[in-house]
Amino acid sequence: MAEKKIPMRKCLGCNEMKPKKELIRAVKSPDGEISLDLTGKKSGRGAYICPDKACFQKARKGKRIERALDTQIPESVYDAMAEQLGVSKA
Repeated sequence: MAEKKIPMRKCLGCNEMKPKKELIRAVKSPDGEISLDLTGKKSGRGAYICPDKACFQKARKGKRIERALDTQIPESVYDAMAEQLGVSKA
């Protein structure tokens, strides 16, 4: 029996390739709303990040999530994302 292929994605914080299931997806919905997709099934453009404080802060500081989703992200959205991830404010 063939081995099942594991989808890999790159974390925007540490730039490491990791299995998709280990990462959290930030998604920009077709109507432009930015949110975290903990299930990985929401429709829209996605960007992946480790569920790690250092990776989130690095991605936030370098505006990597904004570049990946091709949109401006307000601080309130970043704060809500940090709260969902259980990360204190950067």
